Amino acid sequence: MSNFFAMVSRMRLINRWALMQNTAQENIAEHSHNVAVIAHALCIIGNKEYGKNLNAERCALLALYHDTTEVITGDMPTPVKYCNDEITSVYKDVERVAGNRLLNMLPEKFKDEYSPLFNKEEEDKELWKFVKAADKIDALIKCINETRMGNREFEKALETQKSIVYSIEMPEVKYFCDEFLPAYYLTLDEHTKS
Repeated sequence: MSNFFAMVSRMRLINRWALMQNTAQENIAEHSHNVAVIAHALCIIGNKEYGKNLNAERCALLALYHDTTEVITGDMPTPVKYCNDEITSVYKDVERVAGNRLLNMLPEKFKDEYSPLFNKEEEDKELWKFVKAADKIDALIKCINETRMGNREFEKALETQKSIVYSIEMPEVKYFCDEFLPAYYLTLDEHTKS
């Protein structure tokens, strides 16, 4: 019996933004889906607009699993996780141990296929940059949604996330922000208006 997929399905039980008042709770399964969609889009943008040859499907897969270790560790709030280098380093070790614990729940013959999702390999190095950028964009979108609902708790986070996203030196990110991000400020009626 393997517990791997049952544990992965628990991603829906781990809420994000735990230190903040939320108008809408978000769990890591929802977040990972959003990051996968955005990471895939960033790669498509790179391929279509900038002549790159990125594996968008592989990038989406990496993004789907990027926070899976949090079913064991929980979601460590960013201000804690990045408080200082020592805490950040220890947390990275904890994530590595959690990833290996999840991998060990798989039958031996499947481990090679799933290992790169938890242990970053050199061949995926470029794609992990797109996952990280998508992760930051999704955090910005969460802040946009919360502030649109009148949640002042996210005002400072919105400014911080804007600064982070707009400082990412990837043309795909700039393209996404110029072309797609403004729509996140619209209401449903504005989205559906012909």
